[in-house]
Amino acid sequence: MHPIASALLAWYDLHARKLPWRGIHDPYRTWVSEAMLQQTRVDTVIPYYHRFLAAFPSLQALADAPEDAVLKCWEGLGYYSRARNLHQGARQVMEQFGGAIPRDPVTLRKICGIGPYTAAAIASIAFDVPVPAVDGNVIRVLSRLRGVRDNPALGPVRSLLDQLAAELVPARRPGDYNQAVMDLGATICVPGTPDCDFCPLRGFCDALRAGDAASLPAIPSAHPPREVPYDLLILRCGGRVLMRRRSEKLLEGLWCFPLLEGHRPEAELPAFVRRKMGLQVSALASAGEAKHVFTHQVWRMRLYTGAAEEPLLPSDRGEYRWFTTEELATLAIPTAMRAAMKCLR
Repeated sequence: MHPIASALLAWYDLHARKLPWRGIHDPYRTWVSEAMLQQTRVDTVIPYYHRFLAAFPSLQALADAPEDAVLKCWEGLGYYSRARNLHQGARQVMEQFGGAIPRDPVTLRKICGIGPYTAAAIASIAFDVPVPAVDGNVIRVLSRLRGVRDNPALGPVRSLLDQLAAELVPARRPGDYNQAVMDLGATICVPGTPDCDFCPLRGFCDALRAGDAASLPAIPSAHPPREVPYDLLILRCGGRVLMRRRSEKLLEGLWCFPLLEGHRPEAELPAFVRRKMGLQVSALASAGEAKHVFTHQVWRMRLYTGAAEEPLLPSDRGEYRWFTTEELATLAIPTAMRAAMKCLR
């Protein structure tokens, strides 16, 4: 075993985070946890993980569930394509692999929603396959440890980091090793200024010796997210509220209040709604503003409440539906609609 791996595992045995998906060899639970942990903090994931497994305790249960139920259980966690991919992947495993999640990382990558990192995580954690799981935390740790000072987004640099990761992963306890690197990156070798005094790998670290750990990895500044203005309509008719099921990639399959891109004077809204949605509305009134930040977009929403004179919409607008307030509670509604839901209540 490489001395770096030995030192890291010794540290992990003493300082590993106590997480509900650890200490088990269940590929389904590992898959669920890794899907949830993508771009989401651990403390946010834990209650969702418990709730999801209570609703879908097995791969078979998830595969048999309707998509609406899966999205509802994921509500508030964000990045809903993860839930759809997990659901479709479960059905794929049932149909193509007889319900048994494969152990081979190459085969795992053929399953919907499983990329190189998740495949390696499942293979190493659930099946003890000695393969490195390389995510952002691992790239940061390796860049500092091995002194890689070029942009890891460049193909040759990423290939070098993958090679370095493969050289370090041990044949024994590969899953624990991969989780140890993740823990190190999440708690000590953090973005910005790392806590080098407490790092178990400080004796091996090139960046610590060179004094440039805080500047690594060498990732260029990201482009700021694009701002998108919307007029959001909270429309009632006969005790029901109008919602639209999104077909766009962002928030696909979730239910939102009607969103009209752009901002327009309040007096012009009724005529615009009639032209755009084929709906006669009255008594529109401003209900404030709201903002929601996605990775690449910022929605700036002006909220309006109003009444519709007729709850029917033309047949070509079937994505719109009217719901009672009781029915709203059963829908998968994204966090972006939080301010509008508060206004409705």
